Amino acid sequence: MSSTFEQMRANVAKLLRGIDRYNPENLATLERYVETQARENAYDLEANLAVLKLYQFNPAYFQTQVTSQILLKALTNLPHTDFTLCKCMIDQTHQQEERPIRQILYLGNLLETCHFQSFWTSLEENRELIDGITGFEDSVRKFICHVVGITYQTIERRLLAEMLGDPLDTQVKVWMNKYGWTEDEDGQIFIYNQEESIKPKNIVEKIDFESVSSIMATSQ
Repeated sequence: MSSTFEQMRANVAKLLRGIDRYNPENLATLERYVETQARENAYDLEANLAVLKLYQFNPAYFQTQVTSQILLKALTNLPHTDFTLCKCMIDQTHQQEERPIRQILYLGNLLETCHFQSFWTSLEENRELIDGITGFEDSVRKFICHVVGITYQTIERRLLAEMLGDPLDTQVKVWMNKYGWTEDEDGQIFIYNQEESIKPKNIVEKIDFESVSSIMATSQ
């Protein structure tokens, strides 16, 4: 049996074709679609951008909760630039005056600047923001592991636990197994082997006959 998201996806795709994508009468359907994405841990950036565009054209229809869900779903797709795209389509007044949106933008900035420990601290103080956003924290942890994977060769287990928002160290092993990271007896987690990434490079120098003949002539 297909999910509600899959059932709605085809219908929404039709709504987004041509000029009808800017019809405000479609907002109710698109907003339900956003809520379905949040509930079922699914994602459709094109549809979410269409909602924000309709809010731009029809300010009276603006919904803080739906916009917050769109921003949070965009954060789950880091390191892609979805969050920046969505943020640019939200009026500055809403960004500054709507507390949920302001807080989510702050959380997004912490993630984008890799202040992961501060992110988890702030999220803990505002957990109501992610109510109904299925899989949000694990999606963020996936992004953090991506950053760790391209930044570190080794990292202390304690530090990794803090970065993953796991101070009790209950999930580090799960993410280590997922990415194939190993740990030594001193608590250092081995992320990346530089030697394994070094590949021999064959350097081929091409010298044409004229160059050789001129060298031979001068040596005689």
